[in-house]
Amino acid sequence: MDRPRLLNRRNVLGLGAAAAATLVTPGCSRGKSNEPAPAGPAKIATGNPDGVYAIYGAGLANLVTEVTGVRMDAVPTEGSVQNLRMLDRGTVDIAFSLSDSALDAFEGKESFSSGALRFNALARVYDNYVHVVVPTASKISTLADLAGKVVSVGPKLSGTKVVADRIIAKAGIDGSNPKLKPVRTVNYNLVTAVKMLKAKAENPNVPNGIDALIWSGGLPTTPIKELQSTIGFRLVDIGVTANAIAQQRFGGYVLSSIPPSIYSLASAVPTLAVPNYLLAKRGLSDSWAWWTLNTMFRRQADLMKVHPEAGSLDARSAIATMPIPLHPAAERWYRTNHI
Repeated sequence: MDRPRLLNRRNVLGLGAAAAATLVTPGCSRGKSNEPAPAGPAKIATGNPDGVYAIYGAGLANLVTEVTGVRMDAVPTEGSVQNLRMLDRGTVDIAFSLSDSALDAFEGKESFSSGALRFNALARVYDNYVHVVVPTASKISTLADLAGKVVSVGPKLSGTKVVADRIIAKAGIDGSNPKLKPVRTVNYNLVTAVKMLKAKAENPNVPNGIDALIWSGGLPTTPIKELQSTIGFRLVDIGVTANAIAQQRFGGYVLSSIPPSIYSLASAVPTLAVPNYLLAKRGLSDSWAWWTLNTMFRRQADLMKVHPEAGSLDARSAIATMPIPLHPAAERWYRTNHI
């Protein structure tokens, strides 16, 4: 799905296959640059506490501040939808977003039906994986088994909710199938969702407990991983539904699976992968765009110490943000950094 778009973007940038193969790789040093330092501070919108956006974003902000000597602050948020709205208002300068939410915003659809938003891209950074998490002892083994259950679908302004709603609707457990009871959704953040899943597994009568949680995040998502040492958990196979969604609507969706080694599972679990973009507000200065991107690549080894998903950053795929246009300074960085 992404390959033709990646090639089109490479053609626009004038990057041949040989040049792309020699772009920046993990562990590159800072290097010298004639790019001026940013003129003032910046803010980067991240995500839920303990989620990958929050961890990755805080680490990136610290490194950019160190490299430039100009402060970048990480701003915790509910996730993609809120980030995109903040980016459009200019209350943040840079933001993470899932590709499907970014496309909705760019086209003025669904959560953004009041009007299309405009912004630029810096990079495709890593892919999220949809987790449908249930306790090990749960009888839930399919999406249909969630009918009538209480399920956390992420905060109201999160990208998790966007993809969770699509999964629930496609599985017919949203009330559209008269043979299945609709799920009862709640909008917990990641930390609360994990807490309430554990609470109900230990006491079925606990108030506000949940039977399952849906989460879209990088690998591993630490609060979920930590459940394995307490109540234990399984991931529900959503392969059939994921395939239907990926084929129905382009939005960066890719049929994939979560490897068993990530969470000490018995086998790989088919799911939906969703690329993450790092985006810039309209009019972001060239210096902030350039230095943010340059730091991500040249300090990648340090960023990987913050979160392993930083190792997914690769210049050959980072330019695959179509139809979201690259920031002009990002285009310049990709053209010139053939190391």
